[in-house]
Amino acid sequence: MIGNPGARPLDAGQSRPPPGRGRPIAESPPALWQPVRGMMTDIDDTLTAAGQLEPAARQALEALQQAGVAVVAITGRPMGWSEPFVRPGPQAWPLQAIVAENGAIALLREGSSMHIEYAQDAAARDHNSRRLAQVMQRIVAEVPSARAARDSAGRVTDIAIDHAEHAQLDAASIARVVDLMRAEGMSATVSSIHVNGWFGSHDKLSGARWMVRRLFGRDLDAELERWVYVGDSTNDQLLFGHFPLSVGVANLARFAAELHTWPAWITQGERGAGFAEVAQRVLAAR
Repeated sequence: MIGNPGARPLDAGQSRPPPGRGRPIAESPPALWQPVRGMMTDIDDTLTAAGQLEPAARQALEALQQAGVAVVAITGRPMGWSEPFVRPGPQAWPLQAIVAENGAIALLREGSSMHIEYAQDAAARDHNSRRLAQVMQRIVAEVPSARAARDSAGRVTDIAIDHAEHAQLDAASIARVVDLMRAEGMSATVSSIHVNGWFGSHDKLSGARWMVRRLFGRDLDAELERWVYVGDSTNDQLLFGHFPLSVGVANLARFAAELHTWPAWITQGERGAGFAEVAQRVLAAR
């Protein structure tokens, strides 16, 4: 079994899921986890705290890898930020792939090397890069408190405004940024740390489908019972709603007022400790 020394229950007074939504994972029947052969997971505040992989999450990822359970991370983080964690070396995480920039870029570990693939062709990426720069200029001009995320230099297909990592934006400013992005024809989502915007039809769900097809030659929608999705924020709602076996780590409750789609289950622990709870159930059922 995976240790869970870092489990952190919800703070006193913190919002909890409405009745009937996001049941405690401790109440889940063992048989529910028996078909699972792979996991999809968000990164920030699901595996990490302050951008660092939590020890409980690393231990869980290592145990899953040893058991032959595929794990793919799907994140709004950029390609440049993600590369060290896929490229074989001392910083590598026990993952088969990271889908970065909300479904736009796949970084795959293949033997002793890393391979990068894109959802958009080079011409589309080049055309969109100019538009992305223009939208960023507009946002910074019209929302004075808005700041580009510090990881922006590593971004290829999107832009990100920091609202909770190194800068703070209030709810009204976050909503204004989202409105500006969408007015420019962009897709826009809000993660636990950033507001992300991009041109194109890709998203976290298309990224999940892409990886099951690319890595295993199969159709995700034909085998949803074999996969679990773990997340922590409002930008995970599409996947919470699509995966019957979906889990939110406990800190998801901080977004209770903004959530319209809850996961089926909620962990007791936050962040990496919560992810470890999910891994425990998957491994115990094998």
